[in-house]
Amino acid sequence: MSTGNLKNNIQAALNNDNLTGALGRFGEAYIPSREKAYEGKDFEAIREKISQRKCHAAENMEKLAEQFIAQAQKNGCKVFRAKTGDEAKEYIAKVANEHHVKTIIKSKSMASEEIHLNDYLLKNTEVDEVAETDLGEWIIQLCGQRPSHMVMPAIHMTRGEVAEVFSKETNQNLEPDIAKLVKVARENLRNKFLKSGMGISGANIAVAETGTLVMCTNEGNGRLTTTVPPVHVVLVGLEKLVEKFEDVGPILEALPRSATGQKLTSYVTMMTGPTAAIDLDGKLIEQKEMHIVLMDNGRTEMRNDPIFKQALQCIRCASCLNVCPVFQQVGGHVYGHVYTGGIGTILTAFFNSFEKAGELQNLCLRCERCKAFCPGKIDIPGLIAELRRRTVKKEGMPMSQRLILEKVLTNRKLFHSLIRTASVAQKPFVKGNVIRHLPLFFSGLTEGRSLPAVAAIPLRDRVSHSRPTGKPKAKVGYYAGCLGDFVYPEQGEAAYKVLDKMGMEVVFPMEQTCCGIPATQMGAPEVALTLAKQNIEAFEKEGLDYIVSLCPTCVEVLKHHFLDQLKDDPAWKARAEKFASKVIDFSSFVAKYGQDLKFRKLGTKVTYHDSCHMKRSLKVWQEPRQLLNKVGVDFVEMKGCDDCCGFGGSYSVKMPEISKAILEKKVNNTAATGAEVLALDCPGCKMQIAGGLDAKGQNIKVKHTAELLAEAIKE
Repeated sequence: MSTGNLKNNIQAALNNDNLTGALGRFGEAYIPSREKAYEGKDFEAIREKISQRKCHAAENMEKLAEQFIAQAQKNGCKVFRAKTGDEAKEYIAKVANEHHVKTIIKSKSMASEEIHLNDYLLKNTEVDEVAETDLGEWIIQLCGQRPSHMVMPAIHMTRGEVAEVFSKETNQNLEPDIAKLVKVARENLRNKFLKSGMGISGANIAVAETGTLVMCTNEGNGRLTTTVPPVHVVLVGLEKLVEKFEDVGPILEALPRSATGQKLTSYVTMMTGPTAAIDLDGKLIEQKEMHIVLMDNGRTEMRNDPIFKQALQCIRCASCLNVCPVFQQVGGHVYGHVYTGGIGTILTAFFNSFEKAGELQNLCLRCERCKAFCPGKIDIPGLIAELRRRTVKKEGMPMSQRLILEKVLTNRKLFHSLIRTASVAQKPFVKGNVIRHLPLFFSGLTEGRSLPAVAAIPLRDRVSHSRPTGKPKAKVGYYAGCLGDFVYPEQGEAAYKVLDKMGMEVVFPMEQTCCGIPATQMGAPEVALTLAKQNIEAFEKEGLDYIVSLCPTCVEVLKHHFLDQLKDDPAWKARAEKFASKVIDFSSFVAKYGQDLKFRKLGTKVTYHDSCHMKRSLKVWQEPRQLLNKVGVDFVEMKGCDDCCGFGGSYSVKMPEISKAILEKKVNNTAATGAEVLALDCPGCKMQIAGGLDAKGQNIKVKHTAELLAEAIKE
């Protein structure tokens, strides 16, 4: 998909009120439904079992495939191994032609969507009709659309739109009443079951030990599809294999809860061999045929990739879509292929082509939410970053971006000099330390938000080596990050004040530079590696006990990314491990070591925004609230407090339309609290949300937790 087409599709989706309304309502209802469904369950323990067993299955895919085939054949099934989607289609068409099938009914199957099976059968067999019988699939079939969601294919449509589709199909004037619409669907589909010559289904799990196929559905159509026609074909991907029957349990615990917030799907069907047709006396009338097409189509290639093989742990619950802030704004059709959302980008790259994944990689905001909710423990954002890296390696990077990354970002003096120059160049556009309008092609940067001005004097020129009176409790290295150094130096000054009161000796290593996250996100790991080494060298010479930062994204990079980037270099690996062991975010550091701090009561009405990397990557959300409680604010929790603000670093520049739409939701939720101050722990989030509030004319101050602590601390 080209950049132009993607941008057009995004704009069309954002302008579709029915789409954004339907997705928004579902997104808000999903989280509490899921939480209720998991009550009494240990999600982390369940996902650990799933990831271990699916990982084992992936590593032993060929062995399990052979075992499954042998068992399924013993059960009376005919099994065909399809290396490609074309081979799968050709086999199914051959079976249909051999039985002179005219009508095929289908239960929901993403694997069949993946290879465009329906169209192939209509063009290459005697088949007159391939009827989808899952309600959502039937709706989009009537519309001529693709699924927009792996579990709920018509989630993007309102009941009013469905009523219009059904009215046209049945030549009736139907009201948007769900019960009546379901009745109409049932009446129209019933005859298709009775006259069908073949039923095609997918499967959620394939058990090698017994040759059993497990299918989870919420409608009776699945069982009718697999039992009524004389021929049943199951199309199942190799990734659905598990070794033992006991492996089914954890998946069945997580799949419905993560997919739709149910404790169990309405129908859990286990098929071990073909269905026997019997009369009322129990006598066999006929033995029906069951064909299993075990499809590869890129799965083995994924298994052989040491980085991407973890994607085979996906159980197709689509919880990653359900919680994705981008998906909730634009839906699945923007992704341009069968599989949607973050995991869809990865599957598309292997099951179709890396080229088709193309620009889709840029839709990911890297908020890490999908990773936290995935029952297969897949690092979806990390895999998308790897896709981006490989795409850049293959196709190259625009010269302007490469120059900035390779020549500017890695040259600390030049980088910092250019920022200082920007602080002078911005003056005609600054009013009250805020930029509300920019000229020419920069104008999009201030659409929907204002921007903070680059500080006239950066933090590095404001602070010096801070030594408390008496013997210091510890020596702390302060990592500012780009925004903290050059845009919000007042946050750093506040942190210095608090750390000084804690009895800490604070050092600002002047050779520190960008953490490298922009380079990683843009697919330039070699630049990120250089920056990692520069920062480690800058801090290790100071003999520090701790390294503290106000930016959770920087903390994540310093603590985790550096280790990953330097893991293959023994000497640097040891240095990175020592460096990482000292890194901690500011709020956690104060909560742990600032117990003796004395504060006055502020009494201000405050709400709090959890930054994505703070809560989901660092697992920190209680500590800031504990600190705010200490300074005596009137605290009110915000609706969607941990919803992404849409910043994502360069994302707000690359995808400004989506960023703006996500920001608007956060601004509205902030304003609804009636708070005077929004507290947070991320300079990037402050840049985004403060800009959005200012653009909306909301008189709500946005402050880092460090600023509130410094304001309340007793002298």
